[in-house]
Amino acid sequence: MIYFVGAGSGAPDLITVRGANLIKKADVIVYAGSLVNPEILNDRKDTCQIYNSAKMTLEEVMQVMIPAERAGKLVVRLHTGDPCVYGAHREQMDWLDKEGIKYEICPGVSSFCGAAAALKAEYTLPDVSQTVILTRMEGRTPVPPKEKIELLASHNATMVIFLSAGRLEELSKRLIEGGYSKDTPAAIVYKATWPDEKVIYTTVSKLAQDGQAITKTALITVGNFLGNEYNRSKLYDPAFTTEFREASL
Repeated sequence: MIYFVGAGSGAPDLITVRGANLIKKADVIVYAGSLVNPEILNDRKDTCQIYNSAKMTLEEVMQVMIPAERAGKLVVRLHTGDPCVYGAHREQMDWLDKEGIKYEICPGVSSFCGAAAALKAEYTLPDVSQTVILTRMEGRTPVPPKEKIELLASHNATMVIFLSAGRLEELSKRLIEGGYSKDTPAAIVYKATWPDEKVIYTTVSKLAQDGQAITKTALITVGNFLGNEYNRSKLYDPAFTTEFREASL
C-alpha cells in the first residue's frame, strides 16, 4: 500500500496520529525535503529507506514507489501541510490508478491553518467575511484567467495567498486594483508553526515595505478578519434558538 500523508504545517507534533503511525511502520518514505520538517522522520525504522522528492521528478518518484509497493513494502509519500493544497498529488494518484496500485490519503494540517493559529485569528467572522480564498499569483506556472488576483480581490473576502512572498510589490498593487482599500489589514506569516516562525502585521499597501526581508516559505493573509470589528456569533447567542438549545432571552 502507498499512503499519501500530510506532514502538517511544520511543527513535528502537528502531524496527525495516523500519519505518525504510518511513518513508524514505513519501509520507504518519499518526502518533500524542501518543505517538510525533517524531525518528523525521527521515529522511522532503522531500515526505512528515505528519498527527498525535492531533487526528483515525478517519473523518479514513481520509479521508487511502484517497485517498493509491488515488493510488499509500506510506502509513505510525505507531503507538506495537507497534500490536497498545492501538493501535486493528483498526478501521482492518476499514475497509480493506471498501474492498478492501491493507495490511501492521510490528511494533514495545512499551513493556512497554521498561519491562523500564529495570528490568533479566525478567518470567518460574522458580518466581516464568510469566505476564505486560497490562491497564489501566477508565475512560471499560470493560473486560470478567471482566477487572477484582481478578480478574486473584488470579493473583499478573506484571502490566503500561497507561493507569492517573493513578489509582494506586485501583489500589493494588484490587490488594490482588485478592490481592497490600501489600509485593509494584512499579515505575512513566515514558516507557520516552525521554531523560527515570524509574523508581520501590515496593510495591503505596505506589504512590500514591511515584508522586504521575506522572500519564500510564507503565506500572505488579507482581509478585515484581522481587524477588531465583528458581530457576535448567533450560535452561542442566548437570544438564538438552535436544534440543541432554546433561546433564554
